[in-house]
Amino acid sequence: MARMDGRANDELRPVVITPDVNGFAEGSVLIKCGQTQVMVTASVEDCVPPHVPEGQGWITAEYNMLPRANRTRSRRDISKLKLNGRSAEIQRLIGRSLRAAVDMKKLGPHMITIDCDVLQADGGTRTASITGGFVALALAVKKLMREGELQENPIIHTVAAISAGIVHDEPMLDLQYYEDSAAQVDFNCVMTESGELIEIQGTGEGRSFTLDEQAELIRLCSKGIRELNVLQQEVVGDLQ
Repeated sequence: MARMDGRANDELRPVVITPDVNGFAEGSVLIKCGQTQVMVTASVEDCVPPHVPEGQGWITAEYNMLPRANRTRSRRDISKLKLNGRSAEIQRLIGRSLRAAVDMKKLGPHMITIDCDVLQADGGTRTASITGGFVALALAVKKLMREGELQENPIIHTVAAISAGIVHDEPMLDLQYYEDSAAQVDFNCVMTESGELIEIQGTGEGRSFTLDEQAELIRLCSKGIRELNVLQQEVVGDLQ
């Protein structure tokens, strides 16, 4: 099956990560993955939730899709007086993924909130939010270190995420909307720079899938995440 945009099955969409797009946030990026665009900001507060052990920090996330990010307008969550289930699930995933990147003891009594606002959605908004969220987080940490708020770098891993899937029985990396909507198997992977898995989300949308197919999807995701790690490093630079 030829892909509509001409990509190979193991090829990422063009990815651009632009830093410092918000002049007020401690860290910020605009990440573009093909037609998907997500604005990500990292905000630092000198307080943590009550459940966090004394002297440790916390990373949390919020995710929101703007009303006209999709092909038709959606209602804002506030108009329904509650966060929709999809947004709640995605922001929990983003928070879990980015907490895996940080030593909370070294972060100290700081909470960093990662806000992910989807400007335009063409598939892969959650994975773009994680990939861009790590860069915004790292930029915020670098600012804290420059200002003497942190004596030691708390980042222990680079974290990125990508989607894959099986479309018309072909494994593919980084699905666009038209591919995602036709996917028989939908798959999302979050990994560290060393290829260790943080989270896998795999669903048989149109059919079940085998362990061999799962291994192939993980292989595709690993390839894509290695490429994303390079782009992240180009923006973040030396974290020491």
